[in-house]
Amino acid sequence: MACICEVCGKGEMAGSNVSHSNRHTKRTWKPNIQRVRALVGGSTKAINVCTRCLRSGKVNRAI
Repeated sequence: MACICEVCGKGEMAGSNVSHSNRHTKRTWKPNIQRVRALVGGSTKAINVCTRCLRSGKVNRAI
């Protein structure tokens, strides 16, 4: 599944794990993406949406 929200464009972020001895290793944070059926342009379509967009009401869910 794609790690990009089709509503807001939120995607994967990169950064570092930092240990107690201050060693850095690469890591990523992935958004919570759900595949939902939504109304897009009057028709039902399955899209990848982050949970923040779902919770804030930016997506009209199809029944």
